[in-house]
This record gives sequence, structure tokens and C-alpha cells, in this order.
Amino acid sequence: MADRIVLLPDNIANQIAAGEVIQRPASAVKELLENAVDAGATEIKLFLNDAGKALIQVVDNGAGMSETDARMCFERHATSKIRNIDDLFHIRTMGFRGEALASIAAVAQVELRTRREQDEVGTCIEIENSLVKKQTPVAAPVGTSICMKNLFFNVPARRNFLKSNAAEMRHVIDEFIRVALAFPNIFFSLTSNGQQLFHLEAGSLKQRIVQLLGNNYSAKLVSVKENTDYLNVHGFIGKPETAKKTRGDQYFFVNNRFIRSAYLHHAIMQAYQDLISSDSFPAYVLFIDLDPTQVDVNVHPTKQEIKFEDEKIVYAFVQAAVKHSLAQFSITPTLDFELDASIQGLDAVQKPFTEREQSATRSSTIFQTFTEANQAHRIVGGEWATVKNESSGFVSLTKQLMQLEETAMPEPTQLTTHQQATLTTGSPTQVFNTFILLPTAEKFYLVHQQAAHERILYERFEAATLGRAVATQNSLFPVSVELAPQDVVLLAELLPDLQKLGYTIEPFGRSSFVIQGTPADLLAGNEKAALESILEHYKHFSSELKLPRREMLLRTVAWQQAIKPGTVLTEKEMNQLTEDLFACRQPNATPSGRPTYVEFSKNQLERMFL
Repeated sequence: MADRIVLLPDNIANQIAAGEVIQRPASAVKELLENAVDAGATEIKLFLNDAGKALIQVVDNGAGMSETDARMCFERHATSKIRNIDDLFHIRTMGFRGEALASIAAVAQVELRTRREQDEVGTCIEIENSLVKKQTPVAAPVGTSICMKNLFFNVPARRNFLKSNAAEMRHVIDEFIRVALAFPNIFFSLTSNGQQLFHLEAGSLKQRIVQLLGNNYSAKLVSVKENTDYLNVHGFIGKPETAKKTRGDQYFFVNNRFIRSAYLHHAIMQAYQDLISSDSFPAYVLFIDLDPTQVDVNVHPTKQEIKFEDEKIVYAFVQAAVKHSLAQFSITPTLDFELDASIQGLDAVQKPFTEREQSATRSSTIFQTFTEANQAHRIVGGEWATVKNESSGFVSLTKQLMQLEETAMPEPTQLTTHQQATLTTGSPTQVFNTFILLPTAEKFYLVHQQAAHERILYERFEAATLGRAVATQNSLFPVSVELAPQDVVLLAELLPDLQKLGYTIEPFGRSSFVIQGTPADLLAGNEKAALESILEHYKHFSSELKLPRREMLLRTVAWQQAIKPGTVLTEKEMNQLTEDLFACRQPNATPSGRPTYVEFSKNQLERMFL
């Protein structure tokens, strides 16, 4: 019987390795940008066509390569960073494993042009499917230009898994922002299909954050800087009012390498405790510098997950640094232990508190006012004490209410015409400006006004996408809105569907849009906030749920336009809302599955009162 195990050919082995390192155009962008940084470049330019599917080109003015190095850099595990095993534990550069260029050459057509300062001519190499097609001397500026075309041209199955250009472009911009934030002292630019999206001059970290995350952060950043023998933490955090419902503007860098860490994110959330709601996320760009021997960056193919020697110490330092910064800028209360020296000289501090002075103080009216017997809220004996000791009755009632809520959820079926008719037997009443109490002959409904409106709007918008467009109200004074570059790409992707939902939005320059019209029932003067809220909530959905784009947008716009808790409704508005709700295809739940109403029958109420 013949032997069954054979060695894979190099080009197939490279393609398998590429599956780990190069998952989409954004992966190649990350590797090429990091190589340019490692080359000591002060200017790095990124050019894309079709979101990187057709072309990714990175041009830098770094050190360049010799003819031999230019050929060797495409071999697997060829690296200039490691000579022995100890070097692996002192890594401070971005790339070091020598897999990136070999992986890119295995799944794309690559052209490399490079020249060192001491060389008169440069080198041009063309590689396809891991095979060198051409190597020639060429005139070239100092630095390196690497051009990769037709990603996954030889792996059509992988190419079919790529998303739309807009979706892939968002991933590319995410990677670009991470590298650009880590190195504010380097000029970066990004040009897509001939249009420049980013032009980032070298400057301070704060300038780079504002350039990338938006001008609304310019006056809302708090500096963080804590140095210790073990590690240094520096960067910026957003003031509590910048917190959003989505995770987007959170960046951790360890030794200038972007990382994901739910553990360290928790440390920052704890520092913001009581300053923001539990479902909000603060903005931060934080850099942790520590000895490379205390961290292992080689635990994940993309190097975005790392391991610390002692996670708890890093957690404690990060949390303390953020808390200290929030306190320093009078955002959280803090105790000042450095007392003014003049306070120590006051009589109240220096002189002893004698027995005579103590008895005089005790007999004063101020002292007696604060003794327990004289406090206004004190209740001694009597029936109140009895009630206090019989609190178990309230506990059992609470349990019954909880059990009732669990059993009172209506079945997910549409109400019959007879059931709808019974709703008109009583007038609706608003409770806590959040719920609508709707009595009938044998039961009553408790309707959540926002949840009910969400369901109504969702079904209306769903119909709009299938043909019946929502009425648009043109603005007398169109509103312009300035967006961060990543939001520009997102909005461009959503514009056709937003048009069907009643929005008329037109591009106005590189990162600006003009809102010409909005849905007819949207409150005038609220156009800009509404659009920003839609984009923010859409990103929240896309990070939490894997749903089709249109479904996420319908849910987002329904949530954004629904009347919020705290809104006072007239009797006419309450009648209209409940009538529209029970006319819905599925009236009992919001698009995301939350109940819109709870039903209480007369028998259930009688059981509650024993």
C-alpha cells in the first residue's frame, strides 16, 4: 500500500497561511501600513480601488530595501526583527513573524518598488501566486511602494465571501484609524477611487484624535498620564457627556500596538461608574507602555489579542489612572489630603476640647437638634412600628406581581375584530408619562408607549421599503451635518434605504451632507440629532446583532422616531396609538422582541388581593 502523507507545495502552504493573516482587504492594509511604520517612514500614503478588492497600494518614504532584501521579504518567515529566541520576548516593532508579505503574495498580484538612500537605482519585483514573474532595476524614490491587485484572484471561493464595497471599506477605515492613532508623529493619507478621505498631518495625539474621531471631541477630552516603575499609562478619555450607546471610539494600545481587551475595558467602565449609564460606552484612546517581557503578543494571528504576565496589576493601574484624571478635572469628587498649612494654626485645631466645653456643647440647641430623639423623621412605637415589622406582606405581593408579569404576556397572535372593539369601552389614562392604561369590560391593558410606537413605525417602514414610500417634508432651511470619515462611508451605504423612509440627504463636500427633507411626522429642528442618532444606533445593532442591513436600518429608525418615556400624550393621541398598535400584524412585541403591552384580567387582580 502506498504512503499517504505528502508535503504540501509552497504555494498551497502559503495560501493556507494567508487564510489566517489575510482575511479581507483590511487585513492586508493593516500589515502593509505596519511594515511602512517599521521602515521608519515619516509619510505613508494608502491608495485603494473598490475598497481594496481591485487595488491596495502603500507608498512610504522609509529606509527602503536592497535588491536581495526585496526578493527575500516574500519568503515565509523571512524577518529582519528576530535573530534568536530571546528576541521574540523583546518585540517592540509591529511585524516580526515574516508572514504578511508571503501571505499577500500567495493570494494577490503584487508589485514592489523600493530603493535605499545609498543605492543609485531601485528594485522592481512582480510576484503572482507566490511565484516571481519579473525582477528588474528601476528608477524609484527612496522608500518603498507596494502594490497588490485583485485580492483572492486565485481563490474565487474566498473572494465570494467578501462583503459589499461599503462594508469592506468600513473595515479598511477601522484598520487605518488604529495605525494612524498609534503614530500621530507620522503623516498619513487615504485615497479611495481617486478621492482623498483622510489627510492627517503629523502632530500631537490630541490633534490626531480630533482629526479622526470628529471635531465634537476637541473640547471634551481629558488627559491621562500616570508613570510607574512597572508601566506607564497615557492618552485621552472623553468626558461623561461624550458616552455613546455603541462601542466605536474605544482604543487600547500596548507598546503602540492596537489590542482588544474586554478585561481592560471593564477597568475603564468601573472608573466611569455612576458617571454614565450602564449601557453607555465612554470614548478613550489609551496607551500602555511596559517591558515587552511582561507581555506576549504572539498568541493570535492578527496580534490583536495579547497576554499580560500579570493582568491584575495592569487592570488596577489603568482603572486608577482613569479615575485620577476624572477627579483632577473636577468630573468626579475627590478627597484632597494636602491641607493648607494655615488651617493647622486655627483655634479649633490647636486648642484642647475641655470637659466644660463639651458639656456646654451638649446643652446647646444645635447639638440637641441632631440627636436621635429630636430628629424630625424619628417614629417611636405605635402602629407604624407594627407595619414596619410586617414587611413580609409587601414581599409576597411583589412576588405575586412578578409571577403575574411572567404569565400575563399575550400570545403572539393578532387580536380579533371583537377584541379590538372591546378596547373602546373605557378612556385611556397615561401613567408615569410612560404607560397607557386601557380598561375594558373584563380586563385592562398596560401599554408601553415607546414599545408600541416602535412596532407601529416598524411595520409602516417595512411597507415603505416594499413600495409605499413615507411622505417627505422638505425643509425650508436645509440643515448641514459634518460627519467623521467612517460615518461618511456608512451614510453613503444607507442613503438609498433612508430615501424610502422619508429622508432626502445629499452629499456636500468631502465629509458633509445636507438634509433637504425628513419624514413628515419628524419634529422640525430635530433633523441633525435624528440623523446622528440613527447612525449611532445602527452601529450598535451591527455590533450586537448579525442581521441584514435593511432590517437593522428599519429597527434603528423605528427606535429613533418612537415617542420616548416622559412624553405627555393627549387622550386623542393615546387612542390613536392604541388603535394603530392593535391594527398591526404582530402587535404584542417590538421588532427586537420586547413586549408592547401586558394584559391583566379581572380574575388575576382578584387573586392578587386574595
